[in-house]
Amino acid sequence: MKNLDIIALGGNAILPAGKPGTIGEQVAITRTAMMEIEGLVAAKRQVVLTHGNGPIVGNIVMRNEAIKEDIPPMPLDVCGADSQGGIGYMIQQTLANVLHEKGRAKEVVSVVTQVVVDADDPAFENPVKPIGPFYSAEDAKKLAQMAGWNVVEDSNRGYRRVVPSPYPIEIVEINAVKRLIEAGVIVITVGGGGIPVVKRNGLYEGIEGVIDKDHASSLLGRELGAERLIIVTSVDAVYVDFGKPTARPLPETTVSELRSLFEQGQFPPGSMGSKIQAAIDFVESGGSSAIITDPGNLLEAVAGQKGTTIRKHLANGD
Repeated sequence: MKNLDIIALGGNAILPAGKPGTIGEQVAITRTAMMEIEGLVAAKRQVVLTHGNGPIVGNIVMRNEAIKEDIPPMPLDVCGADSQGGIGYMIQQTLANVLHEKGRAKEVVSVVTQVVVDADDPAFENPVKPIGPFYSAEDAKKLAQMAGWNVVEDSNRGYRRVVPSPYPIEIVEINAVKRLIEAGVIVITVGGGGIPVVKRNGLYEGIEGVIDKDHASSLLGRELGAERLIIVTSVDAVYVDFGKPTARPLPETTVSELRSLFEQGQFPPGSMGSKIQAAIDFVESGGSSAIITDPGNLLEAVAGQKGTTIRKHLANGD
């Protein structure tokens, strides 16, 4: 599928930062992102969308905790499925409406997607994936004691709950996704990284954890033979020395340069690290390029005018 773009939407493309996150606010910010996606459809690109669920699945878990004396709380894999359905519905409706308004009506479908992980993945012993809102140090300590959560400081922005983040191995519904794409349907899949499941004796079973959506999107792109992986996040490009006076963007870079910068500690876990690794995996496995940018600059990034483009080799052979 050499005309195919995998577009991995971060939580900032769905839930506005610093706002309550009402459904009206979520739809409005999603619409802004979908206007950029419409531009790719207008350019005759095939698109498959994935999305994060970090803030939203955390809110679902919080609701579980708040009412657990009256209604039994659901396990984390079911909460992930819940978020897939809700966010997928919002994205598919918003994108279908935007396409209709532009005279490009297409079917848009969300697939509740399971992703196989290894039951012995070391991640289950070392929770690192942040979910839910930020807390003060005092509130975080209370939640850790009362709810038994693992809570850590997240990039100097406050404290968040962390859960296991096993590595994705296989997408269970991949053949259904392929058939939908071949039928001309725009597919939303592996939402929130997919629902983590393990396979025992040929049977699937949900397991507690949250898969990183960028790694799942990279796996999806590799399994579909996509041309490009586009990671939409909260910053306009990949930066060296991010947050420092010496910060500088990388408009275009290579796998080898990124790997070197990664080893120098430029991209810490919990921020840009997983995105960089996902992009490297995709390009090294045959993808033409990976692009990292923010929602408002997506089309310009695809044109090479904004964002960061990652290739195996630059045009001059470097």
